[in-house]
Amino acid sequence: MSAVIHLQALGLTEYEARAYTALLALGRAVPARVARQAGIPRPKIYETLERLEGRGLAAKVGQNPLEYAPLSAREYLARARRSFDDRLGALDRDLSRLAPDPAPEAVYHLYGEAAIRSLAEDLTLNARQHIAMAGESALAEHLERLTPRGVTLHRTELTNLPSIAAQGQRAFLMARDGEAALIAHFIEEGGHGEAHGVHTHNPVVIHLIEGYVNLASQHLAAPR
Repeated sequence: MSAVIHLQALGLTEYEARAYTALLALGRAVPARVARQAGIPRPKIYETLERLEGRGLAAKVGQNPLEYAPLSAREYLARARRSFDDRLGALDRDLSRLAPDPAPEAVYHLYGEAAIRSLAEDLTLNARQHIAMAGESALAEHLERLTPRGVTLHRTELTNLPSIAAQGQRAFLMARDGEAALIAHFIEEGGHGEAHGVHTHNPVVIHLIEGYVNLASQHLAAPR
């Protein structure tokens, strides 16, 4: 059951996850019935339910006979979300103290379509104000669907402009919030080599990309 796998990823043991999902299905039940529903050995069900109770995911609702009921799935998810957000916040603060922001002049090289696509997705999802991109239509369309609400997207094609990619390659340009830029070259089908690119926070490069995207947009819109 996929829910059991996801619950384990959140820190529950397999038996705890199975017992919790069984309780959700049953509503309330005696331990023996939970064991049958969850496929847990009878000798293990009592300690499993006690651990769930200790986690605040189940509660005793009767003593004669002994019955357990689950915390609602919605309440559990809300609690897990708050806990995860708290941990991410703490990690962000700790990592910020360990590693300074990247130097503007630094240039990071990317190799392979997967690495380029992953970075482009991260840049898009973290955008706050605006994104400019041009070229590589399939990737641009994908990123357009990921663009957060309220973020201005300026997307165009690289047409009628000097090529910025070698023969047999396709270029992709992206700038985000005036803070980060991506330049990538993809290999034409049947071509040789590997997709590659660079990522930088250099304001000069970012400004150049924004200007090139604007120029491409103007050429595309100009009457012919």
